[in-house]
Amino acid sequence: MSTSLLQVRVEDSLKDEAAQVFERLGIDTSTAIRMFLKRAVMENGIPFRMTIPKIPYSADRGYRAMVEISEASEKNGVSDMTLDEINAEIEASRRERQVVGK
Repeated sequence: MSTSLLQVRVEDSLKDEAAQVFERLGIDTSTAIRMFLKRAVMENGIPFRMTIPKIPYSADRGYRAMVEISEASEKNGVSDMTLDEINAEIEASRRERQVVGK
């Protein structure tokens, strides 16, 4: 079987980081690339999912949710409750639901 030389340009840091991963797996970079190519042939495509998320992650959504919760707690007069008071409210609500459910 004849072989070919395959050259790829990548950043030094990427090459080094990948080589460390492969070393931990007990293989060298050439073997890892050969494995990738063989798997691509077997799959008849890229051997891993390549998708673009439908909803991009944004910390803004989480932050806005926290602000809304904070505003609602202030509006309802519960923003300064202690953890013990919160737990007592939860326990009272659970007891109330048990009585109603019986």
